[in-house]
Amino acid sequence: MFLFKNIWVILFIMWGLPLTLYRSKFRKIVYQTDSWTINIKPYFMKELKALFGNIYPENVNYLKFRNFYRFYLFVYLLLFSSYLTFSQKNNMNEIKTGDSIPAFSLPDQNGKLFDINSVIGKKNLVIYFYPKDDSPGCTKEACSFRDQFEVFKEADAVIIGISSQSVESHKEFAEKHRLSFTLLSDEGNKIRKQFGVPTNLLGLLPGRVTYIADKTGKVIFIFNSQTRAAEHVDVALRILKERQ
Repeated sequence: MFLFKNIWVILFIMWGLPLTLYRSKFRKIVYQTDSWTINIKPYFMKELKALFGNIYPENVNYLKFRNFYRFYLFVYLLLFSSYLTFSQKNNMNEIKTGDSIPAFSLPDQNGKLFDINSVIGKKNLVIYFYPKDDSPGCTKEACSFRDQFEVFKEADAVIIGISSQSVESHKEFAEKHRLSFTLLSDEGNKIRKQFGVPTNLLGLLPGRVTYIADKTGKVIFIFNSQTRAAEHVDVALRILKERQ
């Protein structure tokens, strides 16, 4: 399961190691040095000319490593193109602005089954997907939602956080930081996939995305940022206030 989930990262690493090796040897030949420091120096023009041209036609080692370097670079670019195509196909069904929130139910931090249909038609929705309980960014985001809980309540909105950790993990996270809103356990990432939440770092890191929906369940705004964790709260409040 781990291998399948991280197949692209594994492929890039496996193919990147020999590519790095051949490039290092190639640069030493091109710049005529035995020092490893050539690999960290910002020299590129001669390397490019040597890679796509033939600057040392009589040097057998140069020709050999140039051809190896070309081959590995071509396959690496092919892998990258395949990854982009694969990612695009996986995101074809992702939830977009104007779409309706799909029906789903998950256990909350208290082990009680939460059905999204119980709030659609009654409340505005702020549904945010986050990578992991108690990580620095996720803690900052959750505490920001907690601190603005009453403001969201005045906007007639409910906050729902979703990640793949267990009910027990969510409960510990909520109690540690006094979180007053719902956390749902999406073990297996079924609902994350249903929403089509994008990933980061070649699929290695779950995405951080917030969906704001009106009382009919229609998505009115989507904010996607892995690094600007607290900004998810500010954006959600701004969108809800604009709709009032």
